[in-house]
Amino acid sequence: MRLDFHFFVILALAATTTLGATYQRSSQLTGQSFLDAFSFQAIPDPTNGRVTYVDESTAEADGLVSVANNKLTLRADYTTTLTSSDPGRNSFRIQSNSQYTTHVAIFDIAHMPQGCGTWPAILGANWPNEGEVDIVEGVNDQTPNTCSLHTSSNCTMPSSRSMTGTSDGTDCDAYDNNNSGCGVSINDNKSYGPQFNSNGGGWYAIERSSSYIKIFFWERTSDSVPSDVTSPGSSINTSNWGTPAAYFPDTDCNFSTHFGPHNIIINLTFCGDWAGSSYPASGCPSTCVDYVDNNPSAFEDAYFEFNSLGIYE
Repeated sequence: MRLDFHFFVILALAATTTLGATYQRSSQLTGQSFLDAFSFQAIPDPTNGRVTYVDESTAEADGLVSVANNKLTLRADYTTTLTSSDPGRNSFRIQSNSQYTTHVAIFDIAHMPQGCGTWPAILGANWPNEGEVDIVEGVNDQTPNTCSLHTSSNCTMPSSRSMTGTSDGTDCDAYDNNNSGCGVSINDNKSYGPQFNSNGGGWYAIERSSSYIKIFFWERTSDSVPSDVTSPGSSINTSNWGTPAAYFPDTDCNFSTHFGPHNIIINLTFCGDWAGSSYPASGCPSTCVDYVDNNPSAFEDAYFEFNSLGIYE
């Protein structure tokens, strides 16, 4: 059988697109170095939550941020009862000082916020002009985790593609379908909320290239976590990582016009556009705003604890 040069070029490109690639470590962040790589955003909540995002000095004074044993903890206030005239429960929104395009980010998470009314998220964004990729997101302790893209118009995903998760929608346009985006539900109830926490957390990773975005999740107790995830080194090879939990190819979405350099954003809001609208069906008590205002102790477990964040480019 005759195989020419063009066949091998096509084969190589296909392998790069579908199987993964090798990346070199640019940052390994833990504890204080993790915190130093981000800045607090004391801004109005873009999702209209019952929240006040505080600056770093306020977060430090109120115990909403801490570093201990080389781990970073970010939490919401859980001692203050709010009145109707208060702007919202104090919480955090941090943004990376660096921006990323083609890269891999590995989040080693020991604990994520839980509780009725909570809406935690880890995402890459430069909204609204450069798109958004939600890596970790959910509301009201409802499992599993949802990964999604939010873009300008004319970006859709194939209904069938190589991933272990389940497609919740194929239209990524933020201005369609109440900004639900093109989401994927991870096929693992331990990927989010109390079940994630009771299992010791786990690892989330995003691989973003010019032609696809992949999101991976591994439980803390899984025996299939790649060794370059559990024991980070100077490089990683994502072709050894298996099928992603969520896969977003550029088949029907021009990534060059829908996605630009992204900051990593980590935040915790309450109620708002999603957690508030879905609250009545969540099985949580009272109304979302009343519950968040009047039950501060319910948010003692509303915190992220990060072991590390590795960036590879």
